[in-house]
Amino acid sequence: MKREVIEQSVQLWGKEPDKARVSPVVKARSEGAQAVVEAGSFSWQSDLPPTLGGENKAASPTALLLGALAGCAVAFIRDTLAPQLGVRVDAVRAEVRCRADFRGLLGMPGATPDLEDLDIAIEIQSPESEDKVRRLYETWLARCPVYLALTKPLAVKASLKRTA
Repeated sequence: MKREVIEQSVQLWGKEPDKARVSPVVKARSEGAQAVVEAGSFSWQSDLPPTLGGENKAASPTALLLGALAGCAVAFIRDTLAPQLGVRVDAVRAEVRCRADFRGLLGMPGATPDLEDLDIAIEIQSPESEDKVRRLYETWLARCPVYLALTKPLAVKASLKRTA
């Protein structure tokens, strides 16, 4: 079923590319010590550890970023790429790690707020050949929007609106 749906999408969007263009919007608002994040009908919370002023009642923004990368690996490989490329996948797992120095978030000298050593390890369980699984992985590297946003220069426009 998935493969047929993907093939129909390719045919439709080949003829009418504007139907494939989307503009996702994610909003966040403060609610107590947490941020409530919303994307369409979905919502989740984000928080910081107490050492940074939060209450540690939800995943941190950094964890959500890492989760977006891991989730894109698992869902995109399993649900889109494997059916599209005709590769049987029994399971996909992803683990994303990085290093961070909280001192940088607090503006302390000698530290930056940057994430460092971002690493994703993807495990694909499949009875297919090493070549097919490698092609699946390489296609993910070339097409995953979250991975590409993190690895290619991307302009981010930031603005501020003050309300009274």
